[in-house]
Amino acid sequence: MDPTHEFFLSKGFVKFMKNIFSLIILMLCTLMGGCKTNVAKTEINGPSSEITLPKPSSTLIPTVNIARATSWPEGVKPVAKNGFSVSLFAKDIDHPRWIYKLPNGDILVAQSNKPSTNSVHGVKGVISNYFMKRAGAGLESPDKITLLRDTKKIGVADVKSDFLTDLHSPFGMTLIGQDLYVANTDAVFRYHYEPDDLVINTKKYPPEKFVDLPAGETNYHWTKNIIASPDHQKIYITVGSNSNVAEKGLDQENNRAAILVLDLNTRKLEVFASGLRNPNGLAWDRNGKLWTVVNERDELGDNLVPDYLTQVSEGDFFGWPYYYFGKNIDPRIKDLEDKNYNVKVPNYALGAHVAALGLAFADASNFSDFYRDGVFISEHGSWNRIPKSGYKVVFIPFKDGLPHGKPIDILTGFLSEDDAAYGRPVGLQIDAIGNLLIADDVGNKVWRVWQNNTKK
Repeated sequence: MDPTHEFFLSKGFVKFMKNIFSLIILMLCTLMGGCKTNVAKTEINGPSSEITLPKPSSTLIPTVNIARATSWPEGVKPVAKNGFSVSLFAKDIDHPRWIYKLPNGDILVAQSNKPSTNSVHGVKGVISNYFMKRAGAGLESPDKITLLRDTKKIGVADVKSDFLTDLHSPFGMTLIGQDLYVANTDAVFRYHYEPDDLVINTKKYPPEKFVDLPAGETNYHWTKNIIASPDHQKIYITVGSNSNVAEKGLDQENNRAAILVLDLNTRKLEVFASGLRNPNGLAWDRNGKLWTVVNERDELGDNLVPDYLTQVSEGDFFGWPYYYFGKNIDPRIKDLEDKNYNVKVPNYALGAHVAALGLAFADASNFSDFYRDGVFISEHGSWNRIPKSGYKVVFIPFKDGLPHGKPIDILTGFLSEDDAAYGRPVGLQIDAIGNLLIADDVGNKVWRVWQNNTKK
């Protein structure tokens, strides 16, 4: 048979043409308002013991329902829950992603976006790149950390300083003594910090690359968050997967879809917990247990798979890519071998495609007793679900050290009446006086939430 004719009859060519067809349809229907293949009717959230998952579904054309990024109109702001108020802490912050509080109360803001070196491969890559730009995530990364200072203690940052510049898609930050560790997308760097610094003096104290992190030409989930252990001897690092469900091969997932642990004395980097598709927020509870929020996989339907909040211990395996939310087998994994995996079920379902990112325990807040026992979580918002989900900050109550009950909306209003995105919440932090700060990467602002009748 002629080689050219053989190619046109091959499975590879058929798959290629299906992908091209899907791309054309996706582009057309997105321009017309979204590809609405089915309608989600249920929100799957709550303690894992109380939820029932639907069956997975898939279509030739996946659901696409992008909230087009816009900007906050003059005088418009998010909507706080009854009994709470919201105000502007800082504005004109270019794509603020993550925030960190220094001991003196100063706030560090990582201004970041995906690396410009990220390669776009294949039809799926083109589709993803197009949609991310529409959602406000396709802009050039500012690659810096800004310091915000509220000198008057009135809940407004009146000092804004370029604290660190020329970084590489920075995200997580943690201070141990006078060592400030910053997680770029490809490495953790260590800087010398002097109390009350407005700018890190990198000429006097050159930065040190402390350890490399998984990155490379293809860097699908690029954000790297870090948190110090309570004894300051280790750093825990989130590293998302390099794909949706390992479709590029497991050889591309080395030390990914995991929380890594770095020994600061030996610089040894090991896997602490695995099978976490894309972990982001990290926080210690009052009992010294580590918690994270995780973005689960796509393309199994509007109601699958729920993103989740979970406590994490050394050696835990959460199933990715083989299983989701316990031992529910992903039907796309055809070569699953029975290796008697011990799969940990996450503690709490947050809802499908909400894109949970920020995580902050509330015990350091000045809110009422009920709101000091639980966590705040930012939900960046869906791009592939009908109706849209996320685009808000929620509170998850705790009871006896575990999440309990349904999520409570604390901050909403990030979507306009015509479903454009004024903003999208990301990093969370309790400030020096106990208010909640929220980084808004589409709105280019940092918001502040307080409970009425408490110190502002």
